[in-house]
Amino acid sequence: MNELLTYIVQSLVDKPDEVSVTERKADGETIFEVRVADGDMGKVIGRQGRIVKEIRVLMKAVAQRKGKKVSVEIVD
Repeated sequence: MNELLTYIVQSLVDKPDEVSVTERKADGETIFEVRVADGDMGKVIGRQGRIVKEIRVLMKAVAQRKGKKVSVEIVD
């Protein structure tokens, strides 16, 4: 799932080499922290947060099929 999220975010930004996704566990849930270059933050979030919302929906759908819980956070 980490690879899927990395691929999605790298497809959206101008500087795909600066994308990093870290994974941590908390309370039985996997939290993915996404870091991008400063200029690419808006491309990942989108207008009114629409793009990041859809990324979260997609990741939760994939996780649900595997019986897991995930969340995606965009980190400065």
